Amino acid sequence: MMKKIQSIRGMHDCLPQDAVLWQSVENILKTVLNSYGYNEIRFPIVEFTDLFKRAIGEVTDVVEKEMYNFNDRNGNNLTLRPEGTAGCVRAGIEHSLFYHQEQRLWYMGPMFRRERPQKGRYRQFHQFSIEAFGQIGPDIEVELILIIVRCWKMLGISEHLTLELNSIGLLSSRIIYRSKLINFLEKNKDSLNSDAIRRLYSNPIRILDTKDVQLKKLLMKAPILYDYLDEYSKNHFNKLCKLLDLSGVSYVVNPYLVRGLDYYNSTVFEWVTNRLGVQKTICAGGRYDELTKQLGGQSVPAVGLSIGLERLLLLMKDVDNNAIVASSCVYIDVYVINLSCCFQQYSFMLSEHIRNELPFLRLMMNQGGGNFDKQFNRAIKNNSRFVLIINDHNVYEKTVVLKDLVCKSQETVSYTEVIKKFKNLY
Repeated sequence: MMKKIQSIRGMHDCLPQDAVLWQSVENILKTVLNSYGYNEIRFPIVEFTDLFKRAIGEVTDVVEKEMYNFNDRNGNNLTLRPEGTAGCVRAGIEHSLFYHQEQRLWYMGPMFRRERPQKGRYRQFHQFSIEAFGQIGPDIEVELILIIVRCWKMLGISEHLTLELNSIGLLSSRIIYRSKLINFLEKNKDSLNSDAIRRLYSNPIRILDTKDVQLKKLLMKAPILYDYLDEYSKNHFNKLCKLLDLSGVSYVVNPYLVRGLDYYNSTVFEWVTNRLGVQKTICAGGRYDELTKQLGGQSVPAVGLSIGLERLLLLMKDVDNNAIVASSCVYIDVYVINLSCCFQQYSFMLSEHIRNELPFLRLMMNQGGGNFDKQFNRAIKNNSRFVLIINDHNVYEKTVVLKDLVCKSQETVSYTEVIKKFKNLY
């Protein structure tokens, strides 16, 4: 017997009952973004590898060991995108989207990283991202934060998320801080884990983002990045905090918060939860004002964020699993039963007529024949609200039998009356 082919480790199928929930969440996010005037952009999931090396930084976990790279037939080194910002910026530069104009964009789709799979961390995962280009002040950062706050409210998870903020300043500030941090870590080298030792000279600031409990205790004695910030970054961060206070947004300043990608500068932020174990970050982002120049375009101020959709759905299920199960039920509004194969064309004509009048109605027509009981059981299995029954008598009289499976009622009505009833309900 041939061995079954299974999905790749860390890459999961989205089954119909799951897809309903995904669509519901995605529609809420899209609705909020549309209300703020943001536009969708789509770009390939495969890019030249150099794009990510230049954008993310070669001395990062993503580039060093997590990317899916391959050579095509022409010898080009390509990569499945590990994140979206680099591709979004590349597309903006290539199509002159940033030339003397602001852009407010959103996109969503799969990303790929070869990490050790665990709950909330997958090798193919999905992000919903927002990017804003052309504005330098903290007010655009506040707008992005308010957008996400509104999303959390509409999804019913606000009380389970905490906004954390920090400023990592300009590159000149980080260079000074980097030397201070290295000096501190060298003096405590015996207390560092293998990962911290590996990063000590290549990317020491990333050590601040450790999940190692003992290392966290040590870092509480380390120099604080904020103490070495330039005045511009301090003023920018203080204005951001004041605007958030005026907007009624709660937050926590986390001096150890940094981002894992090299292109960030100034403001960084995350929404975290304590309900999902170590995978606590649901949404993260920050400023990246030099990335467009770094990738060959003109310097354009920019800020963005990404929501991890798998983690978001895990949190929603953890908060209210019963509601999630109910909302993810795959259902049919109307199921059409035909009891005479001789008049099947009338079933098709009626079904298409209803769809023309009510295009958003979920209508399924029985296929494959069968007696009444068999067809009715199919209607039940599809969680149908209504059943339309067509037999010889109905065809001649231009009527149908309408069964309401919720109210447990039944009546014979004309074709036109069916349309009216459904229009009133839907």
